[in-house]
Amino acid sequence: MNLKDYYYYFKSVIPERICDDIVKYGNQIKSEKAGIDHNNSGTELDLKRRNSNIVWTSDRWIYKEIQPYIHEANKRAGWNFKWDYCEPCQITTYGKDQYYDWHCDSWPEPYKQDKKVSSAFQGKIRKLSVTVSLSDSNDYEGGELEFDLRNKNPDETKNLVKCKEILPKGSLVVFPSFLWHRVCPVKTGIRKSLVIWSLGYPFI
Repeated sequence: MNLKDYYYYFKSVIPERICDDIVKYGNQIKSEKAGIDHNNSGTELDLKRRNSNIVWTSDRWIYKEIQPYIHEANKRAGWNFKWDYCEPCQITTYGKDQYYDWHCDSWPEPYKQDKKVSSAFQGKIRKLSVTVSLSDSNDYEGGELEFDLRNKNPDETKNLVKCKEILPKGSLVVFPSFLWHRVCPVKTGIRKSLVIWSLGYPFI
C-alpha cells in the first residue's frame, strides 16, 4: 500500500493534567513484563526483542481523550481506514536500558474466535496505532520512537525516521499498524507512553 503520509502527529494536545492522571492511574495497577504475541495465539516473553513494563486499562475517559485525534489523523492523512473498535489501552514504562526492537503491530491474520479474545475483536485486524507521550522529553534520554519507511525508497533497505514531533508531553502520533517501528533503549530516566490500537475488518 502506497502512502502519502506514513504517520500523522499532534503536538502537546493532551493536557498535562490528563497525562499525569493516566500515569497516576497506571501506577495503581500492578505492572507486568511486556510480551510479544506470536501468531495472535498467546503472549510470550521475548526479552531480546522487547524489555518494558506495562499495565492495561479500558477506562472510557482515556478513550474519550484520544479517539477524536485518531479519527482526525485518519482523515487528514488520507488513509480513511474503516475501524470501529479499540483494544485495551497499554500504559508502557521504559526504564534505563529498556526498549522495544523493530516490529509492526498488525498480525498476519485477523483475530480468531477464541474464549480469550473479545467477540468485538473477532475477524478484525489492527489498522491504526497510537502512541501518546506521557513523559516530558527532559525526564529521560534515549527512548526515541523510530519508523522504518522501508517501502518509501525501494533502493534503500532502511529509511529511518525519528519521530521527534512527539517529544513534548501530551503529544501523540497515529500511524498504520503495518508500519515498522521501534523504541530505542532508554539511556537515563523513565519514559512513559500510552498505546492504543484501532481495529476494523480486513482491507479488501
